[in-house]
Amino acid sequence: MLHYAVVFFVIAIIAAIFGFGGIAAGAAEIAKILFFIFVVLFVVSLLVGLLRRR
Repeated sequence: MLHYAVVFFVIAIIAAIFGFGGIAAGAAEIAKILFFIFVVLFVVSLLVGLLRRR
């Protein structure tokens, strides 16, 4: 999932360079959403792993 966030971030950067504002904004929003989903899943899996050790 982090891979997809990076891919959409790169698409947003390339689109911004070429002046496609709408595409860049859309790709950046998708990258942000995927990144935050990745962070939440990482924290949840970290907490589950810590709770299973006890």
